[in-house]
Amino acid sequence: MAEQKQKAFLIDLVSPRTSKEQALGRLEELEELVNTFGGLVIVKQWQKRFSPHAKTYLGTGKVEQLGQEAKELGATIVIINAQLKPRQIYEINEELRPHGIVAWDRVDLILKIFAKHAKTTEARLEIELASIHHMGPRIFGMGMELSRQGGGIGGVGVGETNTERMKRHLKEKERRLKEKLEQYERGRDLQREGRRRKNLKSVALVGYTNAGKTSLLNALTGSKEYVADALFATLDTRIGQLFLPTKRQSALVSDTIGFIKELPPELIKAFTSTLSETIEADLLLHVIDGADQNVLDHIDVVDDILNRISANKIPQILVVNKIDKMSDRVKARLARVLEEKKVVWISVKDHLGFDELIAQIENTLG
Repeated sequence: MAEQKQKAFLIDLVSPRTSKEQALGRLEELEELVNTFGGLVIVKQWQKRFSPHAKTYLGTGKVEQLGQEAKELGATIVIINAQLKPRQIYEINEELRPHGIVAWDRVDLILKIFAKHAKTTEARLEIELASIHHMGPRIFGMGMELSRQGGGIGGVGVGETNTERMKRHLKEKERRLKEKLEQYERGRDLQREGRRRKNLKSVALVGYTNAGKTSLLNALTGSKEYVADALFATLDTRIGQLFLPTKRQSALVSDTIGFIKELPPELIKAFTSTLSETIEADLLLHVIDGADQNVLDHIDVVDDILNRISANKIPQILVVNKIDKMSDRVKARLARVLEEKKVVWISVKDHLGFDELIAQIENTLG
């Protein structure tokens, strides 16, 4: 029997100056995230405010209205397109509780997608650590809930005791997770040292999620890694060998997690395994979807994250993928914008531009 899809009610907070097109654009990526998770979007809505409501982010009246609408439409979750403060998500869930509906923020959704797509033990440990960092501050609400379940005996004191107990539990769990992850990190250090001794150059594929990085890895190295038309299909590091004909030797090519806008720092820090391949690489191939109407915005997002992880000084080739889907006019316009960058135009689907790409990789690696 097929698993029942979660029905999601999406809500965003935008400035009163935001156009309808801009508001819809912001919600489109959130809908794509929901689709990747395996949910079904039934409503997309936005609330116009100059600043978030301190207690409930959207405003108490709006949350109550949301609860009623979502229940009538059969929604099981409300997803807010932002990273909320622990108190805000707690208050929203308190308001929605009578309607039998749960609220997630954007990070909750991304973490659930990460957990669904992680393949290796290390990736699962990193997701668990990121979840603790995100969920940990919400123990205020858990403590209050446990206090209520205790029948009110001891009042606030019981809630405080439970909260402190959960803090200690989470702190100990975080310590154990970090110890396990450090063991994996030491193993990667040894592997990298071995590569250096063999003088093996490394190339890391980076880019906005769903730009075609894993397909390019497969095409360059003959790997058979999982490819999906979905956000965050890759969460673990995948490495293959690319033969460089002029040099008569191979380079290692690694795939990485796709970047996405408004990715919180704790999620970037969590994926040490895949991002360490980026930081240590000799060359970055920044893969972009040339047919995406938001391509320039996505380039900026990736550049910003590379800067945040101190990988912005590594030599980089911009690889414009999906030229088979681009008109000559769109390609010419994008070429003008990118004229100061080192760019190679390819189609992984039609295997176009690969000779030029490999030549550029050889020249850049020196």
